[in-house]
Amino acid sequence: MAPRCWWHWTLWLRTRPPLARSPLNFLRQFSTEEQTPQICVVGSGPAGFYTAQHVLKHHPRARVDIYEKQLVPFGLVRFGVAPDHPEVKNVINTFTQTARSDRCAFWGNVVVGRDVTVPELRAAYHAVVLSYGAEDHQALGIPGENLPGVLPARAFVGWYNGLPENRELAPDLSCDTAVILGQGNVALDVARILLTPLEQLEKTDITAASLAVLRQSRVKMVWIVGRRGPLQVAFTIKELREMIQLPGTRPVLDPADFLDLQDIIKEAPRPRRRLTELLLRAATEKPGQSDAARLASAPRAWGLRFLRSPQQVLPSSDGQRTAGIRLAVTRLEGVGEATRAVPTGEVEDLPCGLVLSSVGYKSRLIDPSVPFDPKLGVIPNVEGRVMEVPGLYCSGWVKRGPSGVIGTTMNDSFLTGRALLQDLQNGVLPSGPRPGYTAIQALLSSRGVQPVSFSDWEKLDAEEVSRGQCIGKPREKLVDPQEMLQLLGR
Repeated sequence: MAPRCWWHWTLWLRTRPPLARSPLNFLRQFSTEEQTPQICVVGSGPAGFYTAQHVLKHHPRARVDIYEKQLVPFGLVRFGVAPDHPEVKNVINTFTQTARSDRCAFWGNVVVGRDVTVPELRAAYHAVVLSYGAEDHQALGIPGENLPGVLPARAFVGWYNGLPENRELAPDLSCDTAVILGQGNVALDVARILLTPLEQLEKTDITAASLAVLRQSRVKMVWIVGRRGPLQVAFTIKELREMIQLPGTRPVLDPADFLDLQDIIKEAPRPRRRLTELLLRAATEKPGQSDAARLASAPRAWGLRFLRSPQQVLPSSDGQRTAGIRLAVTRLEGVGEATRAVPTGEVEDLPCGLVLSSVGYKSRLIDPSVPFDPKLGVIPNVEGRVMEVPGLYCSGWVKRGPSGVIGTTMNDSFLTGRALLQDLQNGVLPSGPRPGYTAIQALLSSRGVQPVSFSDWEKLDAEEVSRGQCIGKPREKLVDPQEMLQLLGR
């Protein structure tokens, strides 16, 4: 194990054989002429970029090519992070530095599994890392799920964030009540976008088309529904605090939902305790005079409904649209992480015109040659090594499932990068030269695929920033792939 402080390091050096004493020896093992590994990463979100970053940092000769199905890089940072959270997007600066390395290349507009197969990539590279995330949403599996007015929260997020495949979504916001199923950070993001005053959103990188629809919105009430209780909510304290402090809105929380929690949370881990204490204060404390007046005059509201599980989306009288949702009342069984919600037999109907499902993401299989667990929605792996396929790796959500934040993905991706380098050092990976992008470029050209480079992206980036500056925004995102290609002269 590597020592963690200088005096441990000194002691450790004194006990090592002479060859191992230099901290540069790990790098020197990779500096021979025959070691110029060609590494391929599929997916340019945080998992892909952090994996590439680790490999480039810890191997002096490795070359990394990052393939992305979109024309633009950064994945979930661009298409998932809420537009009013610009500070979270600062990681793009680090990713840009990685992409500009002379040992790294970005190739957008390449759909792995369609334009090029994983076996073709494996033949061209010493190692292939699948980091393409979780692109699908979990279906509700209830009657009425396909009615107009029922949307995956993932598609709604993609719509306001400029994901090309969601640009035509056009959600109907003419109702006064929306219901979001799920109590994670995505659910709170969606609720916040529905309720945030337009003058605040206009200063973000939310798309112009989304702003136009939100200007016509009649949504005044948003219910955020979870099948379990206050102690099991999946959102974080930062997101909750933003909701509580959101201008022009008031929280609707039932004090009865929080009975006896004060004593229970004393033994909870600190993050969970602080989160629940904030919920308790919002639900039970009487506001001061000024706050009371502000809340009373708020034109919009949001609330949390606990111990409710979706059972059926209720249609309007003509059967043409959503009119409400039937919720099964649940109770909790078990303790700790094993706590689960079971139906009590009671039901409750909640009128609404919009239902947004935020009950989870799942990864998809992109190539039949890749092992895949359809139940868990992940690639079976051990520390990022794809089981029974030497030289194939995975990182991020397709590796561990759709959980955690960008920091979690960073650590996870570093571990995959470390496993790859260990295999390279131990001779597990092919030893001969590999052509890398040269071979893939020929394949793509023969198939009429036009890859987009990082310098191409920087031209599109400059165009977005220029368009945004004209209207007082940080950028105006391009959402039409054909327009992007035209701007690049394709």
